[in-house]
Amino acid sequence: MALVTGTRLGAYEIIGQLGAGGMGEVYRATDTKLGRDVAIKTLPAPLASDKERLARFEREAKLLAALNHPHIASVFGLDEHEGTLYIAMELVEGETLEDKLRAGPLPLTDALQLALELAEALEAAHEKGVVHRDLKPANIMITPDHQVKVLDFGLAKAFAGNPNEASPVHSPALSLAMTQQGLILGTAAYMSPEQASGQATDQRADIWAFGVVLYEMLTGLPLYKGESVPHILAAVLQTEPDWQRLPKNLHPRLELLLERCLEKRPRNRYHSMADVRVDIEKVLSDPQGPVRAGTGAAAPARSMAARVAAPVVLVSAGAALVGILAWSFWPKPAPAMIDRWTYLLPGGQTFRNTGRAVMALSPDGRRFVYNGGDGLYLRSMDELEPRRIPGTEEALTNPFFSADGQNIAYWATSGQLKRVALSGGAPVVITDGVANLLGASWSADGTILFGQADGIHRVSANGGTHELVITAAEGERLYGPELLPGGDSVLFSATTTASWDDAQIAVQSLSGGERIGLLSGGSDAHYVPTGHLVYALGTGLFAIAFDPTVPAVSGGPVSLVQDVARAGVNTAAANYGIANDGTLVYVKLTDTALTGWTPVWVDRNGQDESLGFEQCSCVSPMVSPDGTRLAFDFPNAEQTAADVWVRSLAQHTNTRLTF
Repeated sequence: MALVTGTRLGAYEIIGQLGAGGMGEVYRATDTKLGRDVAIKTLPAPLASDKERLARFEREAKLLAALNHPHIASVFGLDEHEGTLYIAMELVEGETLEDKLRAGPLPLTDALQLALELAEALEAAHEKGVVHRDLKPANIMITPDHQVKVLDFGLAKAFAGNPNEASPVHSPALSLAMTQQGLILGTAAYMSPEQASGQATDQRADIWAFGVVLYEMLTGLPLYKGESVPHILAAVLQTEPDWQRLPKNLHPRLELLLERCLEKRPRNRYHSMADVRVDIEKVLSDPQGPVRAGTGAAAPARSMAARVAAPVVLVSAGAALVGILAWSFWPKPAPAMIDRWTYLLPGGQTFRNTGRAVMALSPDGRRFVYNGGDGLYLRSMDELEPRRIPGTEEALTNPFFSADGQNIAYWATSGQLKRVALSGGAPVVITDGVANLLGASWSADGTILFGQADGIHRVSANGGTHELVITAAEGERLYGPELLPGGDSVLFSATTTASWDDAQIAVQSLSGGERIGLLSGGSDAHYVPTGHLVYALGTGLFAIAFDPTVPAVSGGPVSLVQDVARAGVNTAAANYGIANDGTLVYVKLTDTALTGWTPVWVDRNGQDESLGFEQCSCVSPMVSPDGTRLAFDFPNAEQTAADVWVRSLAQHTNTRLTF
């Protein structure tokens, strides 16, 4: 029932109605005790009659009241008056972003500044465990001094039933009956794919909605629209964004930010608003970025070749390092360098059982694990030192990550598959009787696939007896099974010869049994969500466009990197890992000769420039941030130790730093 002017709700006196929606009616009121204007949101009657949901809502409201951020509208309290349940909130003056966008797209700098404040608000809320779940321009106020204020934070979750269960999602255009099955948990055009399909959601739903809002600020157009809500939801689930609508010559980092916010699969999306906020700050420091040719923004389905195209990097002819190298395929704004670094094993460490795969990379590209001889070691990209994973001393080889990156599985000397949580705890046996592991993978549905002499086996990550699901033909070996999106097709390598470079990379259906050959020549293939297969051939890694729904490859292969260490002679495994975001980590092929090479600069056109070195046995070259000096290791004559030197690239003089 609507409240009339003059109605008193406790200390609050109603002045007039501000609006109404599926989650209640909003009024302007005066706080008679503190002498301030507030917003009063009355809540639907069915909520008050459901004791369990009311108790949950009250707990959530207390959490919302604890949020204290300049870009979040404050919640003052939850109360009830003569049967009317209401929330008292900060009254925010100004216009909604929805109203502002009716005039068209925002100027780039204005859009970025508003996006930064919005990202800061979401980051602060997520750190407190609060997810908005209904972020849209109508819930974003722009104050008269051009500050963002986010409204209705967390109320969608507060209205929900069990927050740990997936609930059907609805739009205001759908049923407004406030029953458990009729909750308005979002607006269709801003729903993430997981919301639109009724799955459980987390902060990544807000990251998706943030991307939709930013897209709308830059284009003045909705990301998805349709004749009806079902049409919109179908577009959210199935249609890629129209990137050609974006402004011309948009900063490449901003394009990438939008792409990563609007990844349909949550695990491929940004996982943290902090990362989004950092990228926006970098764009704001140079809003225009490098000017690029073309009439519009590039589509996200860039070729892998474009992702690794000619950066300015320091290279060395004939360099031989025992260690791990990594970089990201994501495009960087020129003239920045591709993030590339070398990790040398700590003193005394060597890879164990180098005849097999010895390392793996987490799906998010932030951590890798390797077998250091006395157990598995975990190295985070943001940490200087690795840490040994307790209890993994009997890890023989072939470590691999779970799909969420929180667990490691490995083949143990006992002939068992084991797993261990990276958060701590003892290793757990998954299955016994694993005689000769020929590659393995851990899918998002908790299924582990691994190769054996008789074919490909399947077992639950929770443990049990493994079963043969793809049988190897007479004289055939199958390696590296990986479950493709959809959960029915398995990617693997197959050969009947001694050389895996003659192998076939194939896909086979678990339900129908049909095998489709994709490539002849190469092995150890992995699917990357960019729409590519990455595989090993000789000591090189290659990528080729791949559609897993067909399944088929298209175009020609692109060389990514050379000198990748294979696990052994005539083995399928190459020691590399590639993450969902394009980060590549690999073990570099070892060469015993550390002399007779010359470091040079190579520009984007492939032209090299001397650094004034004679032939040098220095290793691990690193360039200073200002580009004026080069640090390197110089081994002693026995090559049992090395000292750090620094070279002035202008004066061609060397200075020894360690002894």
